[in-house]
Amino acid sequence: MTRRLIVSGSPFEAAYGYSRAVVEGGFVHVSGTTGYDYAAMTMPEDVGEQTEACWRTIASVLAQAGSGPERILRATYYVTSRADAEPVLAVCGRVLAAVRPAATIVIVAGLLRPEMKVEIAVTASVG
Repeated sequence: MTRRLIVSGSPFEAAYGYSRAVVEGGFVHVSGTTGYDYAAMTMPEDVGEQTEACWRTIASVLAQAGSGPERILRATYYVTSRADAEPVLAVCGRVLAAVRPAATIVIVAGLLRPEMKVEIAVTASVG
């Protein structure tokens, strides 16, 4: 199997030595993705809007990998406030209603930047 790296254009990827996703062995492993619009480097304030932005980036990366949201096997959600869990899960529930992957939500003390309220990582099959 060939290992393929996928980038999203985020300056964090090159600066911090990681790829948005790695495709290998029939799977695509998508790194933790926050709600940035990487073209403009802007972040919505609202956690629901951040979650929507996460899913837009993840869907784009999955498409580049030859996969899609319908092939997600595992999702991990990180939120910085217990109060944000329900709004995040509402968006995730809508996006993944037909997929229903194995999933975990974790309340964390913080993410890399203070404006980041949610981060989502997924693994999906390819093919």
